[in-house]
Amino acid sequence: MVRGAFTRIMATVGAFAVATVVAVGVMPASAHAAPKKPTPSAVKIASKELGDSPIVVQKSAKAALFGRLLSEVNWLATAKPQTSAPEEDKLGPKYTMTVLIKDKAQQVYDLYPLASGGPRAHRPAKQPAGKKTDGWFYGRLTMSESLRIAGAPLAEKADVTSGGIGGGIGEEVTTQDIDPMATARGVFDDMRRLFLLNGAVLGVILLGLAGIAFLIRRRV
Repeated sequence: MVRGAFTRIMATVGAFAVATVVAVGVMPASAHAAPKKPTPSAVKIASKELGDSPIVVQKSAKAALFGRLLSEVNWLATAKPQTSAPEEDKLGPKYTMTVLIKDKAQQVYDLYPLASGGPRAHRPAKQPAGKKTDGWFYGRLTMSESLRIAGAPLAEKADVTSGGIGGGIGEEVTTQDIDPMATARGVFDDMRRLFLLNGAVLGVILLGLAGIAFLIRRRV
């Protein structure tokens, strides 16, 4: 009697496992993915040079330019400080870039494209989305051109413009063109999710096969 009950339980487990596998197989791909976190939708640039007319670049309107500007600062959120604060008279004009998600400020950074010795970036300790450690960084060589293309009153630097001299000076480029690591991180994240999903499906399949095999063995 006990063996019969155990056999029925294993058969039920096997049938449930097979049904689960079938359901996973026919489930839309979108249902497998984890909910996506909100992503930046715009950036705002303000400075004394711009006065009361800050520059706002919406992703929906100018995706390439938005991606270029975002790539100048998106790595600063979690990066460790690289340098000490330079002397104020060597920083040059300051451009404050605010990253927005649905018009709500999430991150704020001060950019100094004309600083002595190369561009500098400052991450203030007080951030709209939470407190972060104050830090100074070496900015990207493309900082000045990115700000200029967005509308900042900066002189053109053809040697750091996408395409080089005669190869598209002043053109907007995509985030992937400037920051290939962003693409690599996306690929690795997709692969990790795929391996986790496949591992879960494989476990359910093995469980179902074990239940069916036990049932067949008991009947034979």
